[in-house]
Amino acid sequence: MSKATLQRGVQILKEQIDAPTAAYFSSCVHCGMCADACLFYTETGDPAYTPINKLEPMRRLWEQEYTLVGRIKKLIGLSKPVTDEELGEWSDMVYHACSLCGRCSMVCPVGNDISYMIRKIREGISAAGYAPEGLVGATTRAVEIGSPMGVKLHALKAQARNIKEDSGLEIPFDQEGVDYLVILSSMEVINFPEYLEAIARIFKQAGKSWTVSSEAFEATNSGIQIGASDIARELVSRVVEAAEKLKVKTVVSPECGHAYTAIRWDGPNLMGRRFSFKVKHIIEVLDELRADGLLKVEGIEESCMTFHDPCQLVRKGGVIEQPRNLLKMIATNFVEMEDSGKMNWCCGAGGGVSAIEEAEEIRLKAFNRKKSQLEKLHVDTLVTACANCRIQLEEGLEVNEMEIPVVGLTEMLADHLVEE
Repeated sequence: MSKATLQRGVQILKEQIDAPTAAYFSSCVHCGMCADACLFYTETGDPAYTPINKLEPMRRLWEQEYTLVGRIKKLIGLSKPVTDEELGEWSDMVYHACSLCGRCSMVCPVGNDISYMIRKIREGISAAGYAPEGLVGATTRAVEIGSPMGVKLHALKAQARNIKEDSGLEIPFDQEGVDYLVILSSMEVINFPEYLEAIARIFKQAGKSWTVSSEAFEATNSGIQIGASDIARELVSRVVEAAEKLKVKTVVSPECGHAYTAIRWDGPNLMGRRFSFKVKHIIEVLDELRADGLLKVEGIEESCMTFHDPCQLVRKGGVIEQPRNLLKMIATNFVEMEDSGKMNWCCGAGGGVSAIEEAEEIRLKAFNRKKSQLEKLHVDTLVTACANCRIQLEEGLEVNEMEIPVVGLTEMLADHLVEE
């Protein structure tokens, strides 16, 4: 095998050093504030897990290739060359101990987007062949089957038939010219099938037309999580083509943070063009229905509740007030977590971490930050709007023997609809 082939990851990583990345590295003041914003560092105390250290191979490559000082240091042997093998050594830190939550970027005094750079370094590590096996498998299934968890269309249609038998609600497939195209994450289909029924109930009451595409129902984008732009583009294009084929007005992203980021923010950039339709998170859509007076609810949740803000939803999407508006309709005993909203702490499982079996130990250790938040509140119910968060929250609470039920906001709202 040629040297060029062996260093494919480094070459691709070099190509990822664009103008923003170069500007971020050159403006870093080495203050360490990003460390205290990262739950993988705060919960382990290991300096290796500081966000800026996770970028060290790419920082050194930038310095060696694009700065005079770096070139001199490399020439006289003070800065060792970056190799594909070193990228492999960095794989655990970049994949296991980073959820791409973006909290570190929020506190950077010079505005560096560190999570953006983490995605860039994942491109090189992935190209070098050192991406975690769990993410590789999920990405392969997403490309070949259409779902990272292997969910096929017949499984979804079987769920639709069960919903109709149980509730009489129709799950429409491939309807043209409707208001909403609903896309789903595999986790909702497998772990939380009640979500789809909740959508059907809400849209029926609101009088909105909607559909599911039999050609592209999956919202999760494993390409973004693993660091493979070509795969990310392919997965986005499937949803875009389905939406344009059905001539829908709006694509509704499910209760999944990274799925929302992938189609809403990354999608147009990956495709290189604007979409002919709008993209909104389900919580944004529900809040619009509330504002228009189309959601009629009854009954009040009496238990003490708090809301876990999904990172991608609040920090990347700015969807902060909408879930609180919805909760006010059905809950009077609502309390906020410390550091809520855009500065809320990650659950610890985003960015593909939940798909990596070897990351279980550090993932559950990172959950201790959420545990400490909840211990200060003594709440009866934890509400969220991300299926991935929900699974991590349920597991973390179980491991720590904390008996707090976790519910999805969409489903809870549907349970309070006035039945006509």
